[in-house]
Amino acid sequence: EFKKNAGLYESREEALKRQVVLGRLDQIVKSWVKRVTEAKGYNEEMVEEVNAVIITFGSYRLGVNGPGADIDTLCVGPRHVTREEDFFGELHRMLSELPEVQELHPVPDAYVPVMKFKFNGVSIDLLYANLGLWVVPDDLDLSVPCFLQDLDEKSVLSLNGSRVTDKILHMVPNVQSFQTTLRCIRYWAKQRGIYSNVAGFLGGINWAILVARICQLYPTALPSLLVSRFFKVYSQWRWPNPVLLCPIEGGSLVLQSWDPRRNFRDRNDLMPIITPVYPCINSSYNVSSSTLCIMQQEFQRGNNICEAMDASVTGWNSLFENFLFFEAYKNYLQIDITAWKEIDLMNWQGWVESRLRLLTSKIERDTRGMLQCHPHPGECLDKSKKFHRCYFMGLQRKPGVCAQEAEPFDVRFTVEEFKNTVGMYTCKKPGMWIGVCHIKRNNLPLFVFPGGVRPARPKRVARENGAAAEADEAGNGKKRKRDESITGRKLRKYYSMAGIRNSPLAVEAKVEDCSITARCPIVDCSQSCLGVEGPFSFSPPVGASSSVGCSSSSTAVEILVSDMVPAPSVCQQGSSKEHDRFQDDAQSAGEVQQNFGEGTRVENDRVQQGVATGRDCSNIFRNDGGVEELEPTAPTSNAVSAAYLAPKPLINFNFTSLVRANC
Repeated sequence: EFKKNAGLYESREEALKRQVVLGRLDQIVKSWVKRVTEAKGYNEEMVEEVNAVIITFGSYRLGVNGPGADIDTLCVGPRHVTREEDFFGELHRMLSELPEVQELHPVPDAYVPVMKFKFNGVSIDLLYANLGLWVVPDDLDLSVPCFLQDLDEKSVLSLNGSRVTDKILHMVPNVQSFQTTLRCIRYWAKQRGIYSNVAGFLGGINWAILVARICQLYPTALPSLLVSRFFKVYSQWRWPNPVLLCPIEGGSLVLQSWDPRRNFRDRNDLMPIITPVYPCINSSYNVSSSTLCIMQQEFQRGNNICEAMDASVTGWNSLFENFLFFEAYKNYLQIDITAWKEIDLMNWQGWVESRLRLLTSKIERDTRGMLQCHPHPGECLDKSKKFHRCYFMGLQRKPGVCAQEAEPFDVRFTVEEFKNTVGMYTCKKPGMWIGVCHIKRNNLPLFVFPGGVRPARPKRVARENGAAAEADEAGNGKKRKRDESITGRKLRKYYSMAGIRNSPLAVEAKVEDCSITARCPIVDCSQSCLGVEGPFSFSPPVGASSSVGCSSSSTAVEILVSDMVPAPSVCQQGSSKEHDRFQDDAQSAGEVQQNFGEGTRVENDRVQQGVATGRDCSNIFRNDGGVEELEPTAPTSNAVSAAYLAPKPLINFNFTSLVRANC
C-alpha cells in the first residue's frame, strides 16, 4: 500500500508504450545491420540472413521499473559489425534522422560504452556487443559461456548486464518477494541520495545483488521482514568482505574473475559486490572511502528505524524521509560545465560525469582520508543559463578523525589535477569549459532548491537530554542550531523506555561538518572564482615542501582551495585576514562511535555466517588486530589518549581565491 501511494508502479498505458518502443527499436537495428552488411560488400544471401537482436536487462528485466524509468537494452550483432565504426557511426546517424528520437547522446569512452536517447519520450540506454557469429539467432541464450570466446573487454561487460540479470532471477527463492523488496530498497536509496553508480554509490544491479543475498538468507520471509533484515545485515557487514550469491566460477576462457589473492588490483576494492556469472567481477568498483562511509551511516539509520517500527514507535514514512542534501552540509564544491551547442554539452556532460568520481578519490588521497566528500547524485539545471550544468559535493571532516595541529587541507592541486584530467577529452571542442569552486551553504544558488525558494533555517530548540543543542566553545553564549525531527524524538523516547544506553538518539546519523568560509573581493560573488579555460597551473600537494606556508606551531587547520585563471591575467590573492573562523563540532566523533561502534548481533546463524565470512578472503580484508576498516579507535598511550579525548581547538579554514584583476 505504501509503494502504491508513493507512485512506484507504472500505469498499464505506460507499460504498453514501452513494449511498442522496444519493438520499433528491434526493427531499426535489424535494418541497420543489413545496411552495414550490404555496404561492406557481402552478397545478397548474407544480407538477407544477417540479424541483430535487442535484449533488455536491468530494472525493466527484473520487473521493478517505475514510472519514467529508463530501459537498459543490449544490441547483439554479428562479428563483422563493429562498435566504433558501425554502432557509434552508422546507427547513430540513423537514429539522429528519426523524428521519434530526442536527446541522442553517445558515450563511447565510458567504462561500458553506451548510447543514450529518448524514443517517443521513453529513455533508452543502448549497449552493443558483437559475437563471433555471422548470423545471430532470435532465440539467443547468452548464459552459455562459449559466446564470450575471443570477445574484447567492452563486449564482455556489455553482455554481462543481461547475463547477471537472468542469473539473479534464477537464484532467488521467491521472485515476487524479491521484486517487492527490491522496489522498496531502490526507492529508499533514491530518497536518501545514495542511488548513483556514477557518483560513487550503488546502481541498480548492485542493489539487486544485495537484496538477492538477503532473500537467500531468509527464503520464506515476507517483504516487510526482508526489508528489516536488509538493514540489520548490512549495517553489520564487515566490508570489504565480498557479497556473493554463489561461489566464484572459473572458466576455460582467459577472462579474469575477481580474486584478491591473485589480482593485486582487486585488493583495493572497498565494497566488493560480485556478479554471479563468469567472469565474476566487482560491480561496485566506483565506491570510494567517503561514499562507503555515507552508505554505512544510512544502513545504520535504516536499522534503527526498523527496530523502532518493530516497537510500534514509528512507521514507514520515517524510513523513506528525503535526504536534504543542500541543508546537510555547511560547505560544498560546485562543479560547473558549459558548452556552446546542445550536442556539445551532451557529449561534454557524459564525459565529465564519468570522471566525477575521480575528484572524490583524489581529494581523499591528497587529504589522507581526513576530508569526506558527498557527491550529489545527478546534475542541477539553472534555467537562466543556456548550455550549462552544475554538480555539487558536500564537504566535511570525516567522522572519527581527530583534527591535528597545523594540518592543512590543500586541495588546490587536487582540483587542478582533476580539471587537467577532464581536459584531456579527445573530442573536446571550443566552448567546452569546466570550473570548480567552493561555496558556502548560505550562498547556494536558488535553483538547487525545490521551487527556487531557499528553505528557512530551523528554529533553535532547547537542550533535550543533552543532544539537541550545545554551547558555543568561543564563549559567546549562543546555542548551536540543531534540527530535530518528530521521528527523532519518538526514537529517543523508544530507546529511553527500552533502557538502551549509548544508542543512536536520532533517526538520521548526522555529523556536523566543519565550516569552510571564504570571502572574495568581488561584491555579491556567491559563485565566484570559477575556473576558466587556459593553461593549468598546479600547486604542490599536501605534504610537499613547496606547499603554501603554514606555521608548524600553529594549532589551526587550513583548507586551501583556489581556481586558477589563465596567464596573462594578473591575479590577486586574498589576505589571511579575510578568512572566517568557526567552531568545529566536538561531538562528531562521539556520534559516529555510537552509530558504528555498537550494534546488535544478528541472531540467525546463517546471517552471522554471511556477515562474518566472505569466501576465503577474510584473511586478506581484515586488519591484523581485528579492527574494522572504518571503525574509529582510540590511541593506546595515555598521552595520546588525553589528547584524543580533549575538546577540539578552534579551527581556522583558510581559502585562497585567485580572481581576475579587472574584478
